[in-house]
This record gives sequence, C-alpha cells and structure tokens, in this order.
Amino acid sequence: MATTPKEATVAVSFGQKSAGESASAAVVRRENASASAAADWGVSSAAEDLKSKNLSLIRPDPSTKAPTKGIQIMPRAQTKHPLDPLSAAEISVAVATVRAAGATPEVRDSMRFVEVVLLEPGKNVVALADAYFFPPFQPSLLPRTKGGPVIPIKLPPRRARLVVYNKRSNETSLWIVDLAEVHATTRGGHHRGKVISSTVVPDVQPPMDAAEYAECEAVVKDYPPFIEAMKKRGIDDMDLVMVDPWCAGYHSEADAPSRRLAKPLIFCRTESDCPLENGYARPVEGIHVLVDMQNMVLIEFEDRKLVPLPPADPLRNYTPGETRGGVDRSDVKSLQIVQPEGALQPGESRKYGTTIAPGLYAPVHQHFFVARMDMAVDCKPGEMHNQVVEVNVRVEESGKDNVHDNAFYAEKTLLRSELEAMRDCDPLSARHWIIRNTRTVNRNGQLTGYKLVPGSNCLPLAGPKAKFLRRAAFLKHNLWVTPYARGEDFPGGEFPNQNPRVGEGLASWVKLNRPLEETNIVLWYVFGITHVPRLEDWPVMPVEHIGFVLQSTLHRLSLAAIDEKGWGKLEPNSYIDEDECL
Repeated sequence: MATTPKEATVAVSFGQKSAGESASAAVVRRENASASAAADWGVSSAAEDLKSKNLSLIRPDPSTKAPTKGIQIMPRAQTKHPLDPLSAAEISVAVATVRAAGATPEVRDSMRFVEVVLLEPGKNVVALADAYFFPPFQPSLLPRTKGGPVIPIKLPPRRARLVVYNKRSNETSLWIVDLAEVHATTRGGHHRGKVISSTVVPDVQPPMDAAEYAECEAVVKDYPPFIEAMKKRGIDDMDLVMVDPWCAGYHSEADAPSRRLAKPLIFCRTESDCPLENGYARPVEGIHVLVDMQNMVLIEFEDRKLVPLPPADPLRNYTPGETRGGVDRSDVKSLQIVQPEGALQPGESRKYGTTIAPGLYAPVHQHFFVARMDMAVDCKPGEMHNQVVEVNVRVEESGKDNVHDNAFYAEKTLLRSELEAMRDCDPLSARHWIIRNTRTVNRNGQLTGYKLVPGSNCLPLAGPKAKFLRRAAFLKHNLWVTPYARGEDFPGGEFPNQNPRVGEGLASWVKLNRPLEETNIVLWYVFGITHVPRLEDWPVMPVEHIGFVLQSTLHRLSLAAIDEKGWGKLEPNSYIDEDECL
C-alpha cells in the first residue's frame, strides 16, 4: 500500500451496513454513488451486455459462473489491469505520438524523454475494474440501478504521462497521450495515440537521463586542463577516470534553472582491465567542474588543491584465495571492491563520522523515504467517508479510577484539518493513527479502519536554516494528511533540481488547511534512519531494515488464521449479502 511519488489505490470492502443511516437514505446515497461511478466509467446495463457480446472488449466465459449470494456475476478473462505499468510497446507509441506533434524536425530531434509513465485513472474506475474484470470478483461494488447492477462493457482507456525536455529551447513540458485511440498511422504501419494535452512548465529542470550522463563524461575527459590536472595526480589513462554528473542544486541566482547545470564528481579506478572494480573507493578531490548540460560545454574549471589519490589496494581486487593462502571458500562470493588507505592520517579521527578502515572516513548521515497512500477504507465507488484519528496511550491520574497507579488508556483525537494533521511519531505514548470509515461499523458497533503503526523513525538532524529543508520541507514532520487532489503527487514538488522556490509540495498544499472529515484521504508517511557507520559496513554494507505496518482494525472478522481448520462453525470471512450491502 506504500508508493513513491505516483498514486496508489487502496480499496477495501467488507459488505457491512452503514452506521446511523435509514434504509431510504441508504438507497438514495447508493443510487447517487452508482450514477457518479457509471458516468465516470462508460457502462451498459446487464441486459445490454448479455444481448451482444460484441459490445465487450473482454468476452464473458459462459462455462464458468461464480456462485454468489444475491446477484450472479459472469467472470471475465483477465487482461491488463488499469494500474499495470506501461508496456514497451505502449511506451514506444507514446514517444512516437509526442515526436510527431513536434512543429519542425529540429524540435522533434531535440526532444529528450525524461519520463514516460502510466497516467493512473480515477480511484472509482480502478475499484470497478477490480469488482468485475479481475478475481476475486466483488459484485457488491458494482454501481446499481433499478434494473440491477450496471456491468462495465470495457476497461478504461490507457493513457501515458510524459516529461519531455527540449534541448534546443531548454524547455520542460508535460504531455498526456491517449494510447487507445488511433490518431494517425505511420508509414511503417504502427499506430500513434492521440495527444490529449501538452503544457510547458516554466523555470524548472527535469532529471538528467543516461545519455546526458555519458555525454557529460566525454566532455569533461576531453577537456585539456582536466587531463593535465589528472596527470598531476599520476593518472595518464583517462579510461580509468569516472565522471558522475550531479545536479548543481540551488545556492544562489547563478544556479537558477534558466541554465541546465551539473557539477560532476570525479573518481578513479586502478586497473583498466578490471571492469568490476569499485571506482568510488578512490575519489578525486580538489577539482571543481561545472558543465552546461544544454549545450554540453564545460563552463567552469578550477584545480583548487592537489590532494593525493588514495593508494591502490596492494592486493588490487582481493579475493578469498589471495588472503587465505590460495584457498577459495566455496560458501561465499568473492568481493569485487577496492579498499583504499583513505585520506586521514594514521590515528586521526573526526566526530562527524567513523573511521571504518585505516585512513578511511565515513560521515554520519540520514536516509529518508515517503510513503504516499491514497486510502479508500470500506468505500464503494463514489463514496468518500474516511477520516484520520490519532491514538496516544495516556497514564490515568491517581485517584479512585487508578488506586494502584498502574492504569492507562488509549486517547483518540480526530484530525479535522490539514494543519492539525502535521504530526510526529511519539514512542513514549505508543502513538499511531487510524484511518476509518465513518459509515461502516462492525458487529460491536465500532467504526472499522486501518491502523498505521510506525516503526523506528527519526527527523532531520539540521537547523531551521538548512538549505536542503527549503526544497524538502516535508521532512519536518512524520505524518501529513491531505484530501486527494489531481497533481498532488510529489511531496517536494515534481522538479526540485535547481529549484529557487521554497516549500513546494506538501508544505505549500497544507497551507490551504482543507477539511479532512469524511473525504478522500491521502496519507504521507515520512520515515527515515540515522546511519552511524560501523567497521562492519565496509567493504560491503549489510542490510538495514526500516518501515511501518498498516493493520486492519475493528473489522468483522480479521483473524489471520480464520481460514484454518477449526473455524468452520463461524461465518465465512467473505460473502455477498444483499441485505447488508448498502
């Protein structure tokens, strides 16, 4: 249920009755939701679907029928799910469509396709697809009319979203392409999609692509002053040199996105005949390089300080055989990495990191992740009845209710708006959050939901004026909650490279302080780890585990072993009950 910057759909339905709602109100609500979902889908009635199989993109299989209590569902053959990533063929069609839309051959040839991904359909559409086209079939989720359930005749059209950088004009644009509709046919017979929209995004720089990485490395390695600087460090073979272009960031107006800039980091291998050698073990220090990536020219170069390269490992890429008298161990893989002596003097150390090998220093650092969860807890298509509750365990005050001073209880607080929902973890109170449905109750009359249980976590170890917090303001809190809005996908904004603007993304959206009660909830959980390096982290770092848990809570039957033998006398954990499915 966790996702990186793209929308993830979480749909859960247990066929339970809404709390505090009359039968007539439930019928009206159900019909309104059905009408909305049907309009979003493009459907026919069940009768029309059975009259003409040719209307359906996916033919029904008459030999198999899913027995259900209430309505009957005709299973369909599986096809591409609405959330499946784009195939290679779909990517090719999307790229060809955008290229064909270029005004001139020069414009078409200067296009770089930074990203080509699926434009995810609406949550209601995905829920309907899951209900009808993909097992386990859930007919209770289909929209209903007076004549019965409305059966979809086809899956929603697939669309692609493209981020395109025009090298000629230094412009970034966003394109939406319909992959289902044939707009034109090329001479080779391949079809193109239809351009739905194209928008130029001003004053931004998209990520660099692999081709630009290779071009930048070639430009730097061909620059005569750079070649001379490497010779001063004892490197004559430029094939040993590794050039890694990094975004210049934004520190002053000179870094503005009007230019596409990169500040390469330089590394050096020891032997050209060892392609698996880890060149990152030998950084080249003291050289400043700035590259104009649009025109692919080196615009700044300075050999600031002659820092000797870390000495090569005398064993080169040492293997178990070389370190154990010629006897290789068969139970482990040989290590393909160079262990240098490093830049620190023997016995020297710094408090900001750990000396993990003689002369090798690893700084203390942090890693952060953001899980974006588009929730739909116990919601049918068209419904938005979710809210978020914070739970803290409190110690009861001494008195008649706590005569032994050992009582404690769970205190629940409703997060009513975006500003109220900017929250941090608190292990001292066992803090967690519940995303619940305000209309669905279990057999005990309690609202059902899902519980977000934090794991080990941290906040950024930086002062309030730290420049990285200008573009990563979302790191200031562990939890953010927003109502769903199209385009709000990236917590730090979609284009952070060389971005002079402060607080884009979550920090900007929540200023609207939109209400969060009974709405389409999106959770943003920020979790990280503070890594204090150990000697055991070199040359191969072990795995670090970090994450969180999303647990079902207060549902009708949620025992993990409910399908095991011995539970036969209990009601099944999944069924269709027309009397209770409102």
